Amino acid sequence: MNDPTQVTAPEPEIKSELKAFLFVTVFLAPILSVVIVGGYGFVIWISQILAGPPAS
Repeated sequence: MNDPTQVTAPEPEIKSELKAFLFVTVFLAPILSVVIVGGYGFVIWISQILAGPPAS
């Protein structure tokens, strides 16, 4: 008989969660990091073109 206190995830759900985790850690996080840092650098570069370098 089935034990109602034992909870196990179905095999397809575990595989899809693993694929999603690998996608986020291998592709999405590095791509977002490069885009965010590059975008911030671009904003600083354009602001220095328009307003000049910071006064020292």
